[in-house]
Amino acid sequence: MAKKKLTVEEKRERKATIKKIFHYIGRHKFMLGLSLVCAAASALLALYLPVLIGDAVDFVVGPGKVDFAGLAKVFGKMAIVIGGVVLSQWLMNVCNNRITYKVVRDIRSEAFDKIMNLPLAYLDRHPSGEIVSRVIADVDQFSEGLLLGFSQFFTGVVTIVGTLVFMIRINVLVAIVVVCITPLSLFVAAYIAKSTHDLFIKQSKAKATQTAMIDEMVGNAKLVKAFSYEDEAVEEFHEANEALKKISLRAIFFSSTTNPSTRFINGLVYTSVALFGGFRAMKGLLTVGELTTLLSYANQYTKPFNEISGVITELQNALACASRIFSMMEEPSQIPDGQQATVLEHVTGQVSIEHVDFSYTPSQKLIEDLNLQVSPGQRVAIVGPTGCGKTTIINLLMRFYEINRGKIAVEGQDIAECTRKSLRSSYGMVLQETWLKNATVKENLTMGKPDATMEEIIEACKASHAHSFIKRLPQGYDTVLGEDGGSLSQGQKQLLCIARVMLCLPPMLILDEATSSIDTRTEIKIQKAFLAMMKGRTSFIVAHRLSTIREADIILVMKDGHIIEQGNHTELLSQGGFYSELYNSQFAGVH
Repeated sequence: MAKKKLTVEEKRERKATIKKIFHYIGRHKFMLGLSLVCAAASALLALYLPVLIGDAVDFVVGPGKVDFAGLAKVFGKMAIVIGGVVLSQWLMNVCNNRITYKVVRDIRSEAFDKIMNLPLAYLDRHPSGEIVSRVIADVDQFSEGLLLGFSQFFTGVVTIVGTLVFMIRINVLVAIVVVCITPLSLFVAAYIAKSTHDLFIKQSKAKATQTAMIDEMVGNAKLVKAFSYEDEAVEEFHEANEALKKISLRAIFFSSTTNPSTRFINGLVYTSVALFGGFRAMKGLLTVGELTTLLSYANQYTKPFNEISGVITELQNALACASRIFSMMEEPSQIPDGQQATVLEHVTGQVSIEHVDFSYTPSQKLIEDLNLQVSPGQRVAIVGPTGCGKTTIINLLMRFYEINRGKIAVEGQDIAECTRKSLRSSYGMVLQETWLKNATVKENLTMGKPDATMEEIIEACKASHAHSFIKRLPQGYDTVLGEDGGSLSQGQKQLLCIARVMLCLPPMLILDEATSSIDTRTEIKIQKAFLAMMKGRTSFIVAHRLSTIREADIILVMKDGHIIEQGNHTELLSQGGFYSELYNSQFAGVH
């Protein structure tokens, strides 16, 4: 019963996928209509050609009895018909290509928009390589199947129907023989299509797994080499590659049975027409020209079954890929801002956290009953062991995740009732992990303030001690950085990220181990720059090196999602509690 229920669900999902594809195709009705007209014209003209060939055969009565005048007229008609077929097929292919690539463009655009609106929880659960595979590889595979379907499916259907009509006009009994054999071809095609669909689904998933693995290893190549993990990485790749090979071979095997199976049935059709038509011709019920036409139609009638069977196989692959991209596009987006959402203005930096509970997974509690009051201009440091919830608090303050219970307010406004843009623009964020896009230095610096003047940019860079190394770059501020900062050192990339925040100077700051990749001498200068930047601004500082937060107004000591100690550096040391243990453990043996 479970298997039957799953089959019903798969059928429902397949129908839904097809419906969505037609929704995208339906946006291009004119091109679609023109393609159908051209397909019909191409098929019908091609079907008229055997009639002309039959007429030409009948004009050749015997040696010395050839009707050359009649043949000339037939050849003239044949030239016109062939020209019409070529023109209509060319127009049809132009239309099909335009429809296909416009559909792909629409899907990719909407998929990327969806990614930008997906909650971080989804992006954290799915490897970036898998998401890239869906948007790039799966959509490419889908486009190939869609283009093949447009190019051959419509023409094939018109050819089959048109051939039967022409055959019936010539001889009804021969047409009936052909129709009786047809279901066998349909049965074979349906069986192969059903078998290949599930295999192509598995193949698509195997490709995504392999892409995610490659993305992970290439993106972290330095760590792979640092830990001499090359052999293990190669072994993992071979395992993923082997799994893809096995499922691909099975999918290809089943799909490759289409052609020989349908060709065998084609042979049956042609043989039946030849034998039955030959007997009819011997009895004088068919002319030699009509028999020639029927044999030509037998070939033309069966050829689309080969093509359509191949198309159906490709469409199974395309549907499998489309299903994966659509499943991502149907994921719930982050909760949109309400129509009555408040735009935060005149933010001074007052933040309150009241009875907040949060966990990434319901079964594993993290933050419970968290309370905190922060006054404007205070510097709040958050310390504690790994996994205690330090970075989680930052995620909640920025509303990257929605809290399970309680309230977080800025200027007395519940952030759940504020627009995300106004909330996040009130914070300046410098993380331990840097991010720079493939653009010029200036474009990277002005992400938060596009209208910044060159003087403001230089001033921010001087304050962050980034100006000197930027001037040494080939084109200075107009130097194009490669992906993730290109050849810049980790420290230089972090200085650019700090300068980017200094350029905006929002009312609140978040510094998550912001100087971890900077040398000690530069760090001292940056700390001075931070002190100047934090003056009058509410600041949240996540730190592992406790020496960097001695000047904080409030130090929150976290453990297992709770604030267990609170106070300034001197007060917490005098208490001799958990903070004192952490501090002394870092400076044990230092004299």
